[in-house]
Amino acid sequence: MGSNGRMSNASFWLGLGLLAASSLHRVAAVDQVVDAQLVEATMNAPTRLERLKLYPDDNATVFDFHEQPNYSWEPGSVVNANRATFPYATGNGMTMALLSLGPCSMLPPHFHPRATNFVMAINGTTDTYMIEENGARTVRARLDAGKCTIFPAASIHTMENTGCEYTQLVSALNSEDSGTHNLANALFQSLPSWIAMAAMGYNDDGSDKLNATAGSVPPVGFGSIYGRKECLDKCRKAGYKV
Repeated sequence: MGSNGRMSNASFWLGLGLLAASSLHRVAAVDQVVDAQLVEATMNAPTRLERLKLYPDDNATVFDFHEQPNYSWEPGSVVNANRATFPYATGNGMTMALLSLGPCSMLPPHFHPRATNFVMAINGTTDTYMIEENGARTVRARLDAGKCTIFPAASIHTMENTGCEYTQLVSALNSEDSGTHNLANALFQSLPSWIAMAAMGYNDDGSDKLNATAGSVPPVGFGSIYGRKECLDKCRKAGYKV
């Protein structure tokens, strides 16, 4: 790939990062452990039969995505069924997630350090972007209902609902504790400011710009943010409430 291609990739991800940073919506939906003792007992059960005895109520084997406190369409949400939120999942080696994206909503650029992610669209149209490592091209996939794509472990990816209707996707990850790391938070809020300034190519006068960007980055979470302004304007003009 030539220099124009490299600049195009850099500009694309910088644009997405600034879009995530400029969102006014705040999401703080990190998974909470619902029953640490039950998870520990499940992990330590000597046999599957003894494990099953820890769940005498059949309802404990069912996870209702719609009843979770962080299930939302405004602007959207990611609800995980995993070891933390669904103790019965312990020992099965995977997480199942329901991704709900309201009109023009997106998941900010992020990666899962401990899991490969299979994502399938239930309805609507979702554009996805993924880059695996330095030198790799940005892979764009458009998911309509019934279509699936894969984000390899630790690959940077993002998803965007390009329409004015609600969109849902199902995500399967091969870890009970996949982890999620949002790029904008790591760069602008977690690292020393001088590192972020150097990485962004700011000169000595760039500290105010950096501080302003860092202050507008939504908190780390598994939630959704509102996406492109032109999409939101289009949907509002069409009479949608966004």
